[in-house]
Amino acid sequence: MNTMIKTHITKIGNSQAIRIPKFVFDQLGWGKEVQLEVKSNCLVIWANSSARAGWEEQFRQMAACGDDQLLDQDLTSTNWDETEWEW
Repeated sequence: MNTMIKTHITKIGNSQAIRIPKFVFDQLGWGKEVQLEVKSNCLVIWANSSARAGWEEQFRQMAACGDDQLLDQDLTSTNWDETEWEW
């Protein structure tokens, strides 16, 4: 659904703020952080996606298929692993 509304720019300290009405914000599904970019005299705002978004579901699918086993189980530790490495 495309929504176009007019809103005011508000001063907050040394910054400027744009109020996003609740009904518009609810359509976006954003969290508490967004990314901003100025492009050709336009302000582009998009959701700040997590670098690991969707990983939990992928791990569930891997476990269901039995594809979540370590590939290097037969590696033996070295002397350095036992004496120098701090866990």
